[in-house]
Amino acid sequence: MYDFQYHRPASLADAAKLLQSAGDDGKLMAGGQTLIPTLKQRLAQPSAVIDLGGIKDLAGIKVDGNAVMIGALTTHSTVASSKDVAGKIKALAQLAEGIGDRQVRHCGTIGGSIANNDPAADYPAAVLALNATITTNQRKIAADEFFKGLFETALKPGEIITSVSFPVPEKAAYVKFPNPASRYAIVGVFVARFGSGGTGGGVRVAVTGAGQGGVFRAHKIEEALSKNFSAKAIEGLHPPASSLNGDIHASAEYRSHLIGVMAKRAVAAAG
Repeated sequence: MYDFQYHRPASLADAAKLLQSAGDDGKLMAGGQTLIPTLKQRLAQPSAVIDLGGIKDLAGIKVDGNAVMIGALTTHSTVASSKDVAGKIKALAQLAEGIGDRQVRHCGTIGGSIANNDPAADYPAAVLALNATITTNQRKIAADEFFKGLFETALKPGEIITSVSFPVPEKAAYVKFPNPASRYAIVGVFVARFGSGGTGGGVRVAVTGAGQGGVFRAHKIEEALSKNFSAKAIEGLHPPASSLNGDIHASAEYRSHLIGVMAKRAVAAAG
């Protein structure tokens, strides 16, 4: 590792001040599941690391009306074991249970995951499909406006995620084809159906692990499921391979096929 200043503020206000004073060379750390390996490999050289782990107000789960609000520092294991989450959005609890291994789930956080926006991460698919709202120390950001590309988000310099609010759908499910070593999604599909009184009604489908620009919505699959919410309705529907990424784990053509398969499985799992 390179030398850097380490800070562990006790409040969000102190964290924001430290981040501002560090400038472009400052890095926030939540669970550290991405930043620490990056530092060890000397792929990052921050002047300061601001550890958010001491800010207790940033963790926790609360059901507020027809929404589930999850604090940014809430770990994957906490989401997975939460009766509140499972009772309202079972698919979200199941998604959290499938992230990485036990150590990753006990250290990694929802805020860190979506702020990093890894193109194969699971949470971005849930945020986008459930039309979640990301709250920061400065504003609220709609899911459709948050993810901007590979490892890119709408977060501005000095902006810190404080919580994520998920509207409760009528039905939802997440199914992924995981890398057997990392458990990252080679392809993951989150399907959510909302009633007319929900988030605008209709169906939202988000795909992770496959897009050239990261997580994305599968609009043609959404349209078909909005008319007929059944696996049969999306038979043969999948994004073209030309819009997807390929690597040593799977070609773009194979990912295209997997999106169709995972989408049908997700619809069947949603019931």
